[in-house]
Amino acid sequence: MTGVGAALVIFAVALATLGTVAVGAWGGRGARSTSDFLVASRSIGSRWNAAAISGEYLSAASFLGVAGLVAKYGADALWYPIGFTAGYLALLLFVAAPLRRSGAYTVPDFAEFRLGSLRARRVAMIVVVAVCVLYLVPQLQGAGLTLNILLGVPGWVGVVVVGVALVVNVVSGGMRSVTFAQGVQYWLKLTAIAVPALFAVIHFAQQPQDLGAPLPPRVVAATTVQVPTEVTVTVTDPAGVRATGTLDGRSVTDEPLTAGTFVIGDDSTLVLDAGAATPVVSDAPQTGAAWSRSGGGFGGGHPLYQVLSLMLATFLGTLGLPHVLVRFYTNRNGNAARRTALTVIALLAGFYLFPTVLGVLARVYVPQVLTTGTADAAVLMIPAAVLDGLPGQLLVALVAAGAIAAFLATASGLLISIAGVVSTDLLRPGVRTFRVCALIGGLVPIGLALVAGTLELSRSVGLVFAVSAATLCPLLVLGIWWRGLTAAGAVAGLVVGSITSGAAVVAGTVMASSDSWAASVLSFPATVTVPLSFATMIAVSLATRRSVRSDVATVFARMHVPERFGMVLERTPTGD
Repeated sequence: MTGVGAALVIFAVALATLGTVAVGAWGGRGARSTSDFLVASRSIGSRWNAAAISGEYLSAASFLGVAGLVAKYGADALWYPIGFTAGYLALLLFVAAPLRRSGAYTVPDFAEFRLGSLRARRVAMIVVVAVCVLYLVPQLQGAGLTLNILLGVPGWVGVVVVGVALVVNVVSGGMRSVTFAQGVQYWLKLTAIAVPALFAVIHFAQQPQDLGAPLPPRVVAATTVQVPTEVTVTVTDPAGVRATGTLDGRSVTDEPLTAGTFVIGDDSTLVLDAGAATPVVSDAPQTGAAWSRSGGGFGGGHPLYQVLSLMLATFLGTLGLPHVLVRFYTNRNGNAARRTALTVIALLAGFYLFPTVLGVLARVYVPQVLTTGTADAAVLMIPAAVLDGLPGQLLVALVAAGAIAAFLATASGLLISIAGVVSTDLLRPGVRTFRVCALIGGLVPIGLALVAGTLELSRSVGLVFAVSAATLCPLLVLGIWWRGLTAAGAVAGLVVGSITSGAAVVAGTVMASSDSWAASVLSFPATVTVPLSFATMIAVSLATRRSVRSDVATVFARMHVPERFGMVLERTPTGD
């Protein structure tokens, strides 16, 4: 990138970061009470709340990851944006209004309200913190990837810059502060993804190409591809493809490749001459025709299982995401919560159209992203590929600002959830306690992001959704709709869901890709872990049915009877 382009990117990143802090400080200028910091004193209107929810929900996975997965895997990757959006339909139908009427401030608060058990509250608190930390790590890593691709700086720089801005924003004003910032960030992200997509579509319309061509896509100009982590690639047409670094375990320098499959080592380089066919990672479709068909899954064996498990994880996982659920506590009443959820569906559907288009066109304009283990850089690279000179550099800067906004918006909501549950469940509730917990809760994910390995962003977030679907989703669905749920059943289900899905996340991120059933289940665990968690909660609750709280009818009335009948109990936390 030229000096002017780098300066524009730095300016855009600084503007998005400092602007987030400034808008948050303005929005949180009146935040004084614990209610302000946790739920913005339940004063957020449905439209602004919907924009804020959309702003924090559209994470690194949505802004960068969806386009990358569509470019790499094709039609099956469309289930990611579909699942991310459709999950709000379930949230609208089954959770939003009853959860708001419960009067709770956090998911653990709801667990105690529904089950009358301090132990259930403590276990739910641990699960919430674990889910939020797992979700925070890819957001910070996405920031590192963005600055590394656009500016060439080490990945840790983006992690630290966004992490510090995140902590400052949350500490300054809590939920009231973050709500204003996230509402603005949604429209910034929509603009930053829509404008490049429209320019790419116009460019493609002027020079159309066959996306379903039989060979892998070819680069237009001579291209150098940096391979940051070890990856296995398949070379169909080796003409004009050379490698420097580690090839099949041996050191090479500018060595021409032959047709076949190769293991490219960490920090290696592939040079593609103009017109060369792009080597494609071996677990992705190798031809345009295979890419354009559904049914191939996401690499490895058992593609149908992978797709079904992904659908289950994204659809049900949304119901349990703590940073999403806390938003419905900020609505004035249950009807406003429903209106918020309905508006969010429309906002998300409009947004996801654009990364999908960019993912399709990435195969034409930046096919080199198919050579590395992650295609998340596609959105960052397309603007300069479709526009030359200053216009392209301005588009790159706009995308950079949108990416930083995506990381900050989602991470802010997650950090509020961490600080909220820890400050109210383990310590004396209050503003000072909230701020201390936000500071500590922000430093831990920053450290993990600096040392953790990387996956494709949407794949990482998909695993987090699987954990949420197997833990907090059963707690909420059964807690709201089944009177027979007991504290013992809820705790057992949370423990089983946490252990099984957590083990799958760890194993799935370290094990090598293969065609075995074990690899498919560990990479996409929801089809196994979600039914197991539901079954555990139900079975243990039936075995301990005598411990159902005696006033369960009153509890259900508070959740399901409209507010105008006066059954809702607003509970206000005490503290400084």
